[in-house]
Amino acid sequence: MSFTSDRSRWSDVTLATAARGIATCGDFLAATTLTLTFQSTGAGGTAVAGVLLAASVPLVVLAPLTGRLADRVDSRKLLIAAGLAQSAVCLALAYAGHTLLVIGLMALLATGLAVTQPVLAALVPAMVRPTDLPRATALNQTAGLLGVLAGPALAGLLVGGFGTRVPLLIGAGSYLALVLAGLLIRTRRGGQRPATTATGQTPTASWRLRQDPLLVAMVATLAGVIAAVGAINVVEVFYVRETLGASATVYGLVTGAWTLGVLCGAWIFARLVRRFTDDAALVQCGLFLLAGCCLMVLLSVTVPSALLLVPIWLLGGVFNGGDNVFNNVVLARRVPEAARGRAFAAMGAAVQGASMVGYLLGGLLLEVTEPRPLIVGCGVAGLLAVAVFIAPVRRAVRSERSRPADPPSGPTPASAGQPAGAAPAGAGVPDAGLATSGPTR
Repeated sequence: MSFTSDRSRWSDVTLATAARGIATCGDFLAATTLTLTFQSTGAGGTAVAGVLLAASVPLVVLAPLTGRLADRVDSRKLLIAAGLAQSAVCLALAYAGHTLLVIGLMALLATGLAVTQPVLAALVPAMVRPTDLPRATALNQTAGLLGVLAGPALAGLLVGGFGTRVPLLIGAGSYLALVLAGLLIRTRRGGQRPATTATGQTPTASWRLRQDPLLVAMVATLAGVIAAVGAINVVEVFYVRETLGASATVYGLVTGAWTLGVLCGAWIFARLVRRFTDDAALVQCGLFLLAGCCLMVLLSVTVPSALLLVPIWLLGGVFNGGDNVFNNVVLARRVPEAARGRAFAAMGAAVQGASMVGYLLGGLLLEVTEPRPLIVGCGVAGLLAVAVFIAPVRRAVRSERSRPADPPSGPTPASAGQPAGAAPAGAGVPDAGLATSGPTR
C-alpha cells in the first residue's frame, strides 16, 4: 500500500529523517562501544573482527529477503517490529558478558538493521512530490550521516567516562525512535498493492542487477576496493589506541572525522553531479574517488600523532562521500520504482559482503603483525584493486555507449536524488540531489 497525495508530507519526512538519524547513531554507538571494550580488555583483533562481521553478515545473507519485505510488507509493521526487537537486543547487550554471546546479539541487532535500512530508503520518496524529492533526500541522508558521525564520537566519550553499560543502554533507547516513527508516519508502503509514485506509475518488478553491465561493473568495483582496503576498520582502533597512544575520546574524534568528510563530500559532489548526464562518466569518476580514499589510508601511516589523522581522514571521507553520491545517482537512473527496496538491499549486500572480507583479513593479520604495516598493506591493496578494475569498467562503458538509448523503465529511486519519472540515463537530470550511503571505509 502506498498512500501518497498531491502534496508533500513534510511532517512524515521529518519523522523518518529523525528516526533514521537517531537509530543510526544507536547502531554505531553500540558497535564502537563493543570495539573499544574488546580492545581495552585485551580480547585481540579476532574479537573485534567478530563484532564487525556479526554486524555485517545479516545485511548480506538476508538482503534478498529484506529487499522483498520492503517492497511487499506494510512499512508501518516492519518499522514497529524491527524497532522493538533492536531495542530489546541492545538492552541484552548491555548485560552480556561472554564474547560469543556479545557477537551473537550483535548479529541479531544487525538483522533488524537489514530490515529497516531498505524500508526507510524506499519509504521517503513516497512522501513527497517529484519536485520535492532532492530536498527530502538531502534531509534524510544527512540525518543518517550525522548519526554515523555522532555514534563513534559519543561512544568514545561515554566509554571513557562511564564504561560499557551506559552507552549500550542509551543505544537501546535510540531504537524506539523507529517504533515512534512507525506509529506516527501516515505515508505507508508495501502491503498488498505495489507502491505507486506521484506520477501514478507502477513499473514492473522484474529488475535484476545482473541485467545491467554498467551497474555490475560499478558494484563490482566498489566491492572489490572495499574488500582490499576494508581491514582498516579492524586495524584502526589498535593503530590509534596502541601505536599512536591515543585515548578512547581521541579515537572517537578520529573515527568521526572520516564520517564528517563523507557528509561534506556528499553535499559538494551532489552539486557537481548535476553536470553529468552520462552514467558511464559517473562510474569512471568514481574510480578516481576510490583511489583518493585508498591514498589517504596509505598516507595515514606517516603521522606521529593521532590528532594529525583528523585532516587526512576528513579528506578521505570527502572522496568517500563523493563516490557514494555518484554510485547512488547511477543506481537511481537505472532502477524502476517497484524494485527500489531490492535495489538498496542488493547494493548494501555487496558493500557489506566486501567489508566482511576486510574484517576477516584484519582480524587474522593482527594476530601476526603490527598495525602500521597492515595499514600500508591496506592502502596499497586498495590502489591495486582500483587499477585492476579500470579495464572492466572501460569495457562496460564502451558497451553502454555503443547501445541505443532505452526508454525509461519507470520512476527512479528518489533516494538517489532524482525525481520519480525523470528522464532516462543520459538525458540530463538537473534536479539530481544528495544521495549517500554510509561510509564505505
